[in-house]
Amino acid sequence: MSHTPFDEEPAIATLEISLGLRWPETTNRSVSVRLGDLPVDRCGMVIGDASGLDAWTGMNDQPADGLADVTYWGRYADDAHAQFGGGRIAQYGVDGPHGWLDLPLAEAAARASELTAWCDRLHGKGLMVSIDKHTDYHRFRRAGWHHPLRAGAIDVSGCQVLGIEWDQGDHSIRHHGEREAGQVYPVTLEADETGEMVMRWIIPPYDFDDEDEQGAMLCGPQWS
Repeated sequence: MSHTPFDEEPAIATLEISLGLRWPETTNRSVSVRLGDLPVDRCGMVIGDASGLDAWTGMNDQPADGLADVTYWGRYADDAHAQFGGGRIAQYGVDGPHGWLDLPLAEAAARASELTAWCDRLHGKGLMVSIDKHTDYHRFRRAGWHHPLRAGAIDVSGCQVLGIEWDQGDHSIRHHGEREAGQVYPVTLEADETGEMVMRWIIPPYDFDDEDEQGAMLCGPQWS
């Protein structure tokens, strides 16, 4: 873990996952095997066994438990709280929005509609309302609410799947453009000190010298 220079929030520097396998005795432990590369995706990342990922449910899928969370925030959030209630949903480093967790889908939809209609009637704008169905996508985000790196593990079809969100300030300034802009970092297979096989993904420290050089090239004299 390191702290991003853009907003001083914690960010991932190295991701290491043990695969539970021994490094082959006939293979040199000191030589890593490059598997490919990955970008820091603004939508987050999930890492897990293929059988778990095959069963993964995304934002537009239906929740297996039939439940959803409702949250609201914005300029008139305090007024809405006085009218409708809803607990403060704490998240790491912030108070979080008001809302209700683990509601049946129909109740969640009705509560969100009441909030939206109330705001439209009295204010027009100034209140954001979200319904988050308990898909695997939302469950991994919720599992990371209290983690400094916004990371959390959930069970998907009997498999543990790790989900990671990214610091928005770090992403928007450092990783913006992702793969299309060449913003990718190598994933390797290596042996740890005990001979166990691990997968590593290393994001190098931000290089301010490169930024200064690029700025000098853009701002320097030009001739035609």
